[in-house]
Amino acid sequence: MIEFGKFYQQIALGPLASWLEVLPAQLAAWQRENLHGHFRNWQKTVDNLPLLTPQQLDLQQRVSADRDDLSERQRQGIEKLLRNLMPWRKGPYSLYGTHIDTEWRSDWKWDRVLPHISPLTDRTVLDVGCGSGYHMWRMVGAGAALVVGIDPTQLFLCQFEAVRKLLGGDTRAHLLPLGIEQLPELKAFDTVFSMGVLYHRRSPLDHLFQLKNQLVSGGELVLETLVIEGDEHDVLVPGERYAQMRNVWFIPSAPALSRWLEKCGFVDVRIVDFSRTSTEEQRRTDWMTTESLADFLDPHDSSKTLEGYPAPLRAVLVARKP
Repeated sequence: MIEFGKFYQQIALGPLASWLEVLPAQLAAWQRENLHGHFRNWQKTVDNLPLLTPQQLDLQQRVSADRDDLSERQRQGIEKLLRNLMPWRKGPYSLYGTHIDTEWRSDWKWDRVLPHISPLTDRTVLDVGCGSGYHMWRMVGAGAALVVGIDPTQLFLCQFEAVRKLLGGDTRAHLLPLGIEQLPELKAFDTVFSMGVLYHRRSPLDHLFQLKNQLVSGGELVLETLVIEGDEHDVLVPGERYAQMRNVWFIPSAPALSRWLEKCGFVDVRIVDFSRTSTEEQRRTDWMTTESLADFLDPHDSSKTLEGYPAPLRAVLVARKP
């Protein structure tokens, strides 16, 4: 059973305490309503995983855990249970001899982001659209005191809780099945990450204001998203699909996105990285066996999507709330 009581206790006396005015009721409603048809099976998988204390743990260079006293049968049992939670999209994870080769090499993205942000040591961090929580564990490895991830996808919650059990029940990170629009204006996080979310929002400026409303004064926003090449006036508005994704609304150029951030009241806006998404970074694997990036690009011209738009280019921007 996935419970949130420990998180409530953890935030009760800190800057997130006001969240308790609405959060328990929101999560109680979530547990009563709209559960995915497979959720109980996923939850049973999490319940059947052992709570293990790693002898070898690395959250700084990767997300890996192991101990020397597990039998081969125990290791095989862990892998079998983790496979019940497929598809795995964000990672990779190395857990007691099981290497979860996820669709995305999320570690590559983290390596691009980390050099450009303020140190996370002792910070309270929010990760919006966190997926299975891979980057949350890397934030813990970078010294964050508390990382809260939000993502409404129920499979991701179960994947996160599975990994948490195999990391010894670590309480420095928590995933809540919520969207950003369900959060009150907490103004309590030192750093807010929004990575791979903005282009899915019908109102991108509203999203930027929502992120700003979670930050303390002086807090840092780390924004990673699809962009196009161009100047501050260029924005792509795709048709029904972009790279076969239906819910892509606006893809600005990085200079245009900088202007958007400034318009929302952020200061010290910096474009710190560009990266063309490759079929080595996002691809089909044994842990995610359906279509991936190679299937979404023009087979005769990989610089274009199937729809004829520019192939995915991603940028990282960093900004501060005054």
